[in-house]
Amino acid sequence: MFGKDPRVNPLDARKRLLIAESELNRAQLTQEWTALTAGIHSFRERAKSLGSIASSAAVLVAGLAAFRSSKRADDDAKPAWMTRIIKGAGLISTLWMAFRPRGHDSDAK
Repeated sequence: MFGKDPRVNPLDARKRLLIAESELNRAQLTQEWTALTAGIHSFRERAKSLGSIASSAAVLVAGLAAFRSSKRADDDAKPAWMTRIIKGAGLISTLWMAFRPRGHDSDAK
């Protein structure tokens, strides 16, 4: 060992540094991908709960509209803009319940 040249070849040193840098970049990419995936899952869960709340609110509004329209059946007055909004919300609720995806959970692996 004493007779050999202890200096490292510059190309070999550069190659080792590039490999080490690649390994660090790969580890950082893995961490960022994990954080992104967790953020997407969190966003999807929030969107599901928001959709559920919106659907429940629309059903409630439709129920209130039905109750209110039964009380106003005796009146021959022109329906107010609020009644139209409530009926529209009921229609949207019905369409939402009919066309929303049901039953399949893509989180199951």
